[in-house]
Amino acid sequence: MIFSCGLSCATRFYFAWEGRIIKAQNQLNGEIRDREIRVISSTGEQLGIMTPREALRLAEEENLDLVKISPTAVPPVCKIMDWGKFKFEQAKKEKENRKNQKIVELKEVQLSMTIDVGDINVKAKQATRFLEAGNKVKVSIRLRGRQMAHASLAKKVMTDFADLLKELAVIEKPVNQEGRNLIMILAPAKK
Repeated sequence: MIFSCGLSCATRFYFAWEGRIIKAQNQLNGEIRDREIRVISSTGEQLGIMTPREALRLAEEENLDLVKISPTAVPPVCKIMDWGKFKFEQAKKEKENRKNQKIVELKEVQLSMTIDVGDINVKAKQATRFLEAGNKVKVSIRLRGRQMAHASLAKKVMTDFADLLKELAVIEKPVNQEGRNLIMILAPAKK
């Protein structure tokens, strides 16, 4: 059971039922309540171990903030920095990371056990478009009625289909039967 303690600081604390404090964000300036802390200057130089009051005075002289960056260390490590600039740079890095992320979709191509050569070529062209766009392709065959007794024929259709695309794709997940369906996943080949 977790509930808020009602602090109106930049950092909120949540008290767990056992009475432990769980930190949601970094502690700033007057929120640091430890007896002594290890202080790092804004240039990265170690200033040594001191009380939070002394460290806060040093930070205020430079018009910067005192931020606890490693609360689990003994003694906790605090750094003198511009908190607003730090948060802005963190948000900028996260935005850049999200922009550089490539989302790979899983497209599906459905075949049948009795598919003809012309139809399998059409499906191969469709799968080629998906693979060239950088997406994975899920190839599936649904076995109906008596086709369940001849699953080996459906597996042959799947392997023939994979052979048509062997220059563009690699088999990420080989042919696998799941109930009435045979499924295979193809991924774009590395160039």
